[in-house]
Amino acid sequence: MAGGFAKDGAVQDQIDATIEDAVTHAREQLPSGESLKNCAECGAGIPEARQTAIPGVRLCITCQAEQDKKNVATSGINRRGSKDSQLR
Repeated sequence: MAGGFAKDGAVQDQIDATIEDAVTHAREQLPSGESLKNCAECGAGIPEARQTAIPGVRLCITCQAEQDKKNVATSGINRRGSKDSQLR
């Protein structure tokens, strides 16, 4: 049961919007196109198995791991579904 100005189901709307945004972001990060034979960062060879498994791969495993560490997503609260948040 929602209170204040929030409609019933507002919390679920927030959860759904947060998940939808995360999925959209993850899909945008997927590589596309033809895989490179050598890493775009360090120039090391990319194994054929990796090229086959991930179409459009641009980085070797080591460079990809480093990039993943830098791109740690911070998840905040998505308040698009709540008008109550506009009152605070």
